[in-house]
Amino acid sequence: MFDWNNLYDAVLYIVVVLLSLTVHEFAHAKYADWAGDPTPRSQQRVTLNPIAHLDPLGTVLIIFMAFSGYGIGWGKPVYVNPGYFRNPRRDWVMCAFVGPLSNIILALLAVAVMRVILASGIPTDNNVFVDFVWTMIWANFGLALFNLIPLHPLDGSKVASGFLADVFDRRYWNFQMVYGPIILFGSILIPPLFGLPSPVELLLWPAVEFLVKLLF
Repeated sequence: MFDWNNLYDAVLYIVVVLLSLTVHEFAHAKYADWAGDPTPRSQQRVTLNPIAHLDPLGTVLIIFMAFSGYGIGWGKPVYVNPGYFRNPRRDWVMCAFVGPLSNIILALLAVAVMRVILASGIPTDNNVFVDFVWTMIWANFGLALFNLIPLHPLDGSKVASGFLADVFDRRYWNFQMVYGPIILFGSILIPPLFGLPSPVELLLWPAVEFLVKLLF
């Protein structure tokens, strides 16, 4: 028999993640535009239109992951040219950081809404809006922490470069470009094939759970 609860949870997750990725990528584009780089605007990325920010393959994999619990998805990366930045070092790091920051802000806004709902005594069982808000909290904290992992192509690789003497250090980026994706995707995709949790899962979800418990 088809599990309608699984369909409901999967669709809710897909909607929340696609909306959250839209805000995430818009934040990158908006900051780069503010910092003087015309690239995102020329590519029509300074918008909250989800179509502009959804990568076809990444979206399909998000849907697959929602139903299977396995895999990884992504939004369309925002391409920037740091040569246009007014302050290349600062803006390179901040342009990367504002993506996860946007997810943290979305999560905190959802927390505020949920606290109002809980304080008002509104019934929370079988309430689609309440489920949506809870999913916004968990998904956006998860997206923020995941994207701060210091491995390319995640934002954390650029944020981490802010601790180097040169954020564009060739040795660092040679390592990141070659080994970052291998380490990241390997740690996510290989362990589940052997029935083991991925290192990302072992570290990420306890951290998200800690944040949620702390805020409630």
